[in-house]
Amino acid sequence: MLLKYLLLLLFFGLMRLPLAAQVYSATDPLAHTFSIVARDPATGEMAVAVQSHWFSVGTSVSWGEAGVGVVATQSFTNKSFGLRGLALLKSGKTAQQAS
Repeated sequence: MLLKYLLLLLFFGLMRLPLAAQVYSATDPLAHTFSIVARDPATGEMAVAVQSHWFSVGTSVSWGEAGVGVVATQSFTNKSFGLRGLALLKSGKTAQQAS
């Protein structure tokens, strides 16, 4: 019975970890998100990748559209930034102009 109680306590304690990682703390405001955008000059293929302290941030940071390009925003982001960046690239702006 004690083992069952300890296992349940461990299970519910671990269930809270990803949620606790999402809490913004004024004493530790840095989220440390790293993004990379790459283009293969030989093939023209492009890719974007992201790594962050924030759980599942890749769904908000990485953006791409075939024939247009790829965009990476950061963890405290407005999701419209990716769509706006792709629209600017599609309209003919350079990456520097779109940033």
